[in-house]
Amino acid sequence: MSASLTLSASSAAKSDRLIVAFSIAIVASSMFFWIFPEVDLVVSRWFFTPDYGFVSSSDPNLQWLRKSSPWALAAVIIFILVRILWDAIAGALTWSRARKPVWLLCGLALGPGLIVNGLLKEFWGRPRPVHLDVFGGDAVHQMVWVVSDWCDGNCSFVSGEASSSAWLVAAALITPKQIRPYATAITLLYAVSLSLNRIAFGGHFLSDVVLAWLICGLIFAILYRLIPGTTHTFRSGGNRSSFRNWFR
Repeated sequence: MSASLTLSASSAAKSDRLIVAFSIAIVASSMFFWIFPEVDLVVSRWFFTPDYGFVSSSDPNLQWLRKSSPWALAAVIIFILVRILWDAIAGALTWSRARKPVWLLCGLALGPGLIVNGLLKEFWGRPRPVHLDVFGGDAVHQMVWVVSDWCDGNCSFVSGEASSSAWLVAAALITPKQIRPYATAITLLYAVSLSLNRIAFGGHFLSDVVLAWLICGLIFAILYRLIPGTTHTFRSGGNRSSFRNWFR
């Protein structure tokens, strides 16, 4: 019991540090892009030419990379659900085994789902780089966190693909220890490529990508802190159900 409590306290302390770190990073990044709003335009201009616009958006390889994102996301979700179902059928579905999959699914629903795509992208109204007057469009550049009427829905702030990419990295971080370094490195490379791809396409600013990652990181850390790290056995035998160590 003492060892369990010590481990739980250690995990909580790590979560608390991550929450503080992500919170500070969000504030610092927001202030940076507020003080230097031209950074977004400079970075987007790297991928823009007056004659061809955001030429990378027509590259078939980069188009394939973007189209692969929903498939990668779906594959991980299906794997999580199949694992939960398999454990349930085998009578081995304990809370200690289910906690991380539940954390991932809740993180996906709350982070990329509700906060990013449901709230920020729908109601903040930031126009995408490709729609700006400096890149051949008619919209005026808006800074981070500014609510505007230059976009009616599915807007630039923040990046949906970047938030999904952050979730994929979170999934890689809880893979078995034997493969975790390799899974994390490969997923991180893929996730960063997806995020940069959106900037190259003129779909998002650098700040959209950075803040999407940090906001989702904060949400994942808060959820990990809130979801109890207790063990609970769901297996049943006849009329008996074991609820061992639920409050441990």
